[in-house]
Amino acid sequence: MSQTLSQTLKQTPSQTVGPYFAYAWTPESYGRRPLATNRLATRDTPGAFIRIEGVVYDGNGAPVRDSVVEIWQAGADGRHAPGAAGFGRCGTDDAGHYSFDTVKPGACDPGHAPHIAVTVFARGVLSHLFTRLYFSDETAANAADPVLAGVPADRRDTLIARRTEGPDGVVYRFDIRLQGEGETVFFDC
Repeated sequence: MSQTLSQTLKQTPSQTVGPYFAYAWTPESYGRRPLATNRLATRDTPGAFIRIEGVVYDGNGAPVRDSVVEIWQAGADGRHAPGAAGFGRCGTDDAGHYSFDTVKPGACDPGHAPHIAVTVFARGVLSHLFTRLYFSDETAANAADPVLAGVPADRRDTLIARRTEGPDGVVYRFDIRLQGEGETVFFDC
């Protein structure tokens, strides 16, 4: 019995090429001027100055040294406006570490918790990943947030940045796990 042509032809599997983005997206690693930085605010910027830091891990729990983390956020007043903290980008170092200096955002809408939108670009990931960072010290607001409420209760913890006090001020720890145990919740956009 002969097969038809449509039964024998299959789509070519996709595969990543590169990563090429480090040179263009994180040119400071190559001694060039950055297009965007991980310093969205200074201590003089209105609002509570904070540092966000973490590590990007792969499915085996190994740090991903060549990923890029972007954040988008409102200012302390909850508005996305000129002069607000806005947008930042940080490439991970050899230990998978990233950090941002910014201000803690205000809530953008009534009933929503303060949060930061996070996008991750990494090797082996064909489409960038979208997630959110919520703050551990916003318990009541987090409990009322409709987006966070839509995440299964046993996975919400992957979206919560843990507050600590460091010698230079408030630090929120937000590790990103691309796969595996404790995988960060990612959203379709």
